[in-house]
Amino acid sequence: MRATILGKCRQIFAALCLALLPARADDKPANPDAAWLAEHYTKYEHRIPMRDGVRLFTRVYVPKDDTTNYPVLLTRTPYAVKPYGVDNYNDPGGSFATLAKDRFIMVSQDVRGRYGSEGKFVHMRPHNPSKGPKDTDESSDAWDTIDWLVKNVPNNNGQVGMFGISYPGFYTSMGMIDSHPALKAASPQAPITDWFIGDDLHHNGAFFLSQNFGFFWWFEQPSDDPLRDAGRKFPFKNPDGYDFYLRMGALGNTDKLFGGAIPAWKEFLDHPNYDAFWQARNIRPHLKNVRCAVLTVGGWFDGEDLFGALETYRWTERQNPGITNLLIMGPWTHGQWSGGPGDRVGDVKFNAKTSEFYREKIELPFFRRFLKGDTNPVLAEAQMFETGTHQWRKFDVWPPKEAQTQTLYFHPQGRLALGTKPAEGAGALDEYVSDPAKPVPFSLEVTTDYPRGYPTHDQRFAAARPDVLVYETEPLEEDLTFAGPLTATLHVTTTGTDADWVVKLVDVYQPDFPNPEPNPAYLQMGGYQQLVRGDVMRSRFRNSFEKPEAMKPGQLTKIEFTIPDVLHTFRRGHRVMVQVQSTWFPLVERNPQTFVPNTAWAKPEDFRKATQQVHRSATAASGLKVSVLPARKPAGK
Repeated sequence: MRATILGKCRQIFAALCLALLPARADDKPANPDAAWLAEHYTKYEHRIPMRDGVRLFTRVYVPKDDTTNYPVLLTRTPYAVKPYGVDNYNDPGGSFATLAKDRFIMVSQDVRGRYGSEGKFVHMRPHNPSKGPKDTDESSDAWDTIDWLVKNVPNNNGQVGMFGISYPGFYTSMGMIDSHPALKAASPQAPITDWFIGDDLHHNGAFFLSQNFGFFWWFEQPSDDPLRDAGRKFPFKNPDGYDFYLRMGALGNTDKLFGGAIPAWKEFLDHPNYDAFWQARNIRPHLKNVRCAVLTVGGWFDGEDLFGALETYRWTERQNPGITNLLIMGPWTHGQWSGGPGDRVGDVKFNAKTSEFYREKIELPFFRRFLKGDTNPVLAEAQMFETGTHQWRKFDVWPPKEAQTQTLYFHPQGRLALGTKPAEGAGALDEYVSDPAKPVPFSLEVTTDYPRGYPTHDQRFAAARPDVLVYETEPLEEDLTFAGPLTATLHVTTTGTDADWVVKLVDVYQPDFPNPEPNPAYLQMGGYQQLVRGDVMRSRFRNSFEKPEAMKPGQLTKIEFTIPDVLHTFRRGHRVMVQVQSTWFPLVERNPQTFVPNTAWAKPEDFRKATQQVHRSATAASGLKVSVLPARKPAGK
C-alpha cells in the first residue's frame, strides 16, 4: 500500500476528496477550496445506526441549491473524514475541480471501529454470506448506510453511487455485493482483493516489507486525540531502508521494533501460509449479486493493488453476467489518477495529462450516466492506456480476444527469442549465487519506504549484478505489443531448500533515445532499461499456497506463476529484456533459502548462500509467456 507515511497521508486525503462535492457548471470555480465548499454546500454529521445497534460517523455535504434533487456519492474509509465539526469544511483537492461541474450529495463515512465510529475495527473484515438479521459485515454496513441516506437526507433523488481508492476501494467492492436497490453505480479503484496472493502484504506468498512496515505503524498507532492527530511516523533514525532492514535481520524482528504495539502486524506474521485467516479475506468469490454498474480503476504502475483492480474486474464479470462492468487501466501509480496531471511516472513521460483525461472523460461521465440519466458518452468495456506508445485504446473485452499467446524463451549468451524454443540438450543452464547478506536492491533511491515510481525504474543497476540473469532480444524491426497477463515458467535447480524467483519484463530503449530537456538530473535515456512489470514467487508455494513444500537440492523443479497484465508496446529499435533474480530488497523480505516453518522467525544461521540454476534446454525450456496483439493497420487500409 505504501508510499512514505506523509505521502500516504496526502494520497489518502486526496482520494477522500473524490468524495467531496461538485457545483454547477456555471459556477466554474477555478480553484475550489474550503470557503467555496462552505458557500455551496451545507455540512451535516450523523451517526447512522447499523442493524446491530453500532453507530457509524458519517459526513454529508448537501448542495444549498434546493431547486432539484441530487444523487448520493458515498465513500467508506478507515482513514478519517477530517476535519470533524459541522462548521469545519475540507480544503478540497484532487478530482474535486472536475466533479465541481456537477452537484452530488457527497457522503464520507468512518468504517466501524475507526475514528468517529463505534464498534470494533477488523482488517479486511471477512464477508459473511449467511448473515442473520443482526449479523454484520462491510456489505451489510454499506447496505444499512445507503438505506438510511435515501430515507433521511433531503433532496436526494434515490440514486446512490459508491467509490474509493485502495482500502476505500475494498469497501466499495464489499458495498456492491448483494447491492441495495438504490445503489446504481460503484467504482472500486485500486481495491484490495487478496492480501496473500497479490495485494499489498504478499505476492505469491512472499512478504512485501518496506511498503507495509511504516504504513501499519502509522495506521495502528493509538492516539490520545484520534479525531485531530495526523498519525505518527516510525522513528527509523536511518534514511537508508536497505541498510536499516538488512541490519534488522529476519522479518519477525519488525514486531520487536514495534514493541508489540501492533497486534495486527503480529497476526500477519503468525500466518505464513494461505490458511483460513487469509482465505476469509479473499473477497473474489463473494463478488456476487452485484446489481449496479461497475467501473473498476487501476494503474499499470501501482506497486500496491494492481492485482486487486484486475481481479475485481475479472471476478465481477464472471459472477454477474449481464451487468455493466467496465475496466479502466491507466499509466498510474497508486491512486495517481485522483489528482494531478498524470503525465509521468518517475523518469517516464507519457506526453499526455492522463489523470485529467480520466477524471473529465471517464469518471464524471460514468457517474452522470448511471446517477443522473445521461445517455452519452457510452464508455467502452475496457479503456486501457497503452504504455510505450502512450495512447488510450478501447477493447470489447479484456484481455483482447485477438491477442495470441507466445513465449519469450531463454537462449545461450543471454539471448531472448519470441516463439523459438531452445535446441540445447539436457544440462543447458545459467546460474548465479544468491546471497541473502547481499540482496539485490529493488531501487537505488535512498528511502525507508518505497518510491512510487519504482515500477518504471531503470534496471541497468540490476543487470550489472552477477546475481541477476539477463536475456534480451535483438533490436525490434517492428513495434511489438503485449496485452494481457504474463506467465513465468522456470525450470530450476538450487543448492538450498527454498528460494524466491523474481521475474521482470523490461523495455530497453534504443541507444539514441533523447534525453529530457531541461535535464537537471543528467538522465541518460539512451539504453534505459524501463521496468514494465515484475513479480515474485516463493518456491515453497509452487504446488500449494496452503501446504508449503521444501525444495530438494539439485532436483530439477518447475516454477510457474502468473504475473499481472500489461498493455505495452516495445517500439521499433527497442529490445525486449527479461531479468531473473532471487532477491528484491527491501521491497520483499529476504528468503533465508533454507526451508523453515515460518520465514519471519528464521534464525541468523538459517540465511545461507545458494546457487540458483535456470535451465534452458529443449526438454526444460524456461521463459515468459506473453499475449501478442496483431500489428495495427495504418489508417485508411
